[in-house]
Amino acid sequence: MSPKVLPGQSYPLGATVYAVGVNFCLYSKHATGIDLLLFEADDLTEPSRVIALDPLWNRTFYYWHLFVPGLKSGQIYAYRVHGPFDPARGHRFDATKVLLDPYARAVVGDDIYDRSRAIGPGDNCATALKGVVVDTRNYDWQGDRPLHIPYSSSVIYEMHVGGFTHHPSSGLPDEQRGTYAGLIEKIPYLQELGITAVELLPIHQFDAQDAMPGRDNYWGYSTLGFFAPHRAYSSRKDPLGPVNEFRDMVKALHRAGIEVILDVVFNHSAEGNHEGPTLSFKGIDNETYYMLEDNPIYYSNYSGCGNTLSPNHAVVGRMILDSLRYWVSEMHVDGFRFDLASVMSRDMAGNPLEDPPILWNIESEPILAGTKIIAEAWDAAGLYQVGSFIGDRFAEWNGPYRDHVRQFIKGDEGVVPDLAARLLGSPDIYQKPNREPNRSIHFVTCHDGFTLNDLVSYDHKYNEANGEHNRDGTDANYSWNCGVEGLTAPPEVEQLRQRQIKNFLTLLFMSQGTPMLLMGDEVRRTQRGNNNAYCQDNDLSWFNWDAVEKEQPLLRFTQGLIHFIQNLKVFQLQHLLRVTTTWHYEPHIVWHGTTLNQPDWSEHSRTLAFTLRYPDAKEQIHVMLNAYWEALMFDLPGLGPHDRWHRIVDTAVPPPRDFCYPEEAPVFESDRYPVGPRSTVVLMSRPQG
Repeated sequence: MSPKVLPGQSYPLGATVYAVGVNFCLYSKHATGIDLLLFEADDLTEPSRVIALDPLWNRTFYYWHLFVPGLKSGQIYAYRVHGPFDPARGHRFDATKVLLDPYARAVVGDDIYDRSRAIGPGDNCATALKGVVVDTRNYDWQGDRPLHIPYSSSVIYEMHVGGFTHHPSSGLPDEQRGTYAGLIEKIPYLQELGITAVELLPIHQFDAQDAMPGRDNYWGYSTLGFFAPHRAYSSRKDPLGPVNEFRDMVKALHRAGIEVILDVVFNHSAEGNHEGPTLSFKGIDNETYYMLEDNPIYYSNYSGCGNTLSPNHAVVGRMILDSLRYWVSEMHVDGFRFDLASVMSRDMAGNPLEDPPILWNIESEPILAGTKIIAEAWDAAGLYQVGSFIGDRFAEWNGPYRDHVRQFIKGDEGVVPDLAARLLGSPDIYQKPNREPNRSIHFVTCHDGFTLNDLVSYDHKYNEANGEHNRDGTDANYSWNCGVEGLTAPPEVEQLRQRQIKNFLTLLFMSQGTPMLLMGDEVRRTQRGNNNAYCQDNDLSWFNWDAVEKEQPLLRFTQGLIHFIQNLKVFQLQHLLRVTTTWHYEPHIVWHGTTLNQPDWSEHSRTLAFTLRYPDAKEQIHVMLNAYWEALMFDLPGLGPHDRWHRIVDTAVPPPRDFCYPEEAPVFESDRYPVGPRSTVVLMSRPQG
């Protein structure tokens, strides 16, 4: 062993910078030997130095470690791991493959990376990704602190970092398009929109080559490094560039009053099934990191992506917690949305656990105590836990909300009772006592499925461009093209589509719960009928900034709704509204049909009205929903002698009067209101004069 190399220590995992050098530590229970490869920044194809770890000097229990004096932040490194290649026993060691440290804080080599070389036999050093040693202590946060915006005051904007500014119409220099820096330039747009949090599709380093031939993995649900910001989203090309640029983005968003929520994928990795590449976990300790079938040659596939991580294994669970802690403490993010979170409730054999350790650890972790944690409470193998996810802290994506709102606006029968429950925060689904209604994340659209524009423009999905013969993507869209299939339609159909979009938006923001808006829905972003654009890193998926001017009336409508609810206490409650038919002094809701206090819960009903009252705040809102294809007359609740109904929203009225701020809203004097066909009306009680 070189005299310049010291034994090192078994903690922390990863590469840790000290004043006189770097400590490296890697877990591998079954490895027989490990080589640390060090690279120069100007040559990633061959290591400048190879250090073989001695099992006697550089191993403590299952942890391989060494200390290399003189190394600094920015050093590039990787591993070769020796051991048995015995898939029948769960082992897939292959020392010809160069492996990424699971704890690498930054990743380089994406410009030379070749996924196929990690699948076939032979050495792949020249085309492998490598890690970067990162010292996070030197960044100047300039006093940045978490915003701690409560769910009750939150409006979430689900967005793709690359797609938000990649389009040429963004007006940004080429080097900034599709980057963290590009997003910083568009923060004024987000502020004007009124959202309080961005939920970023995966920004952990992912494998863009994990897709059908000739396509890219655009969404990023193919993670390679749970500690590293995705390099392709950085305008900076130096080894540490993505880390600092990501932090610049977080700091800038916080200054604008906007939280940062990361979509994290702890259910599978980029290494795929038994025919997939050996990139990291598979070659470090396959049996530890993955759930394997009874025949351990094969991987359990509860994720639908070829493999399933084993989050309730102690080592994998520790990695997940370490990652979450890192992104909060060192990168200052405000929360996480857990993709296919129900996978994390399965044991190492894939069986659902009543008390999954990893989820309880996340729930009780003190570093995460002030963050938002949001579960997609289902997985790809049929485990569905919406309403029954563990603990008290997790908020949940409310899938039934999406479906029932879509069905109602479409005009389906038998939906009104379910719709009422969704508008109230789904107490029929979330039955835990004292559960905050805003832990229900409401959305009509998200990255996975139709955009809002396509929801009213297509009856069927059109995913042929994905190369899977239109077999991918859900068929349960509950969409309606308003009479003509596709983007081109006569004026009367186009007018109806505009109205339907505004109906969806109005319901989203009039509901009790935390609303989430999909990137570009406010300006009618289209994917031309593709409802599974995971591999479309092109203008099919990107935000077209020309639409901001073209769709200014809809953008104004959306901005108005967001600012409207942000200024009312009745939409910021932390407890369920009381359902009543009589006056009460606490916040409450009264259901109606076209006739006051007589909601129509029948199978054929396509109408619903409700009055929201918060007496102490002197707030009273009346909402009328008509999904029928003819105009209907709705009764209005009576008001005191000095109050009048003011029309905030009428989706049948042409812009700019379709939305009016309270101080400019027209007064409506009658005791009945004619609600147009397939329209939504929102009235607000205000003093006369």
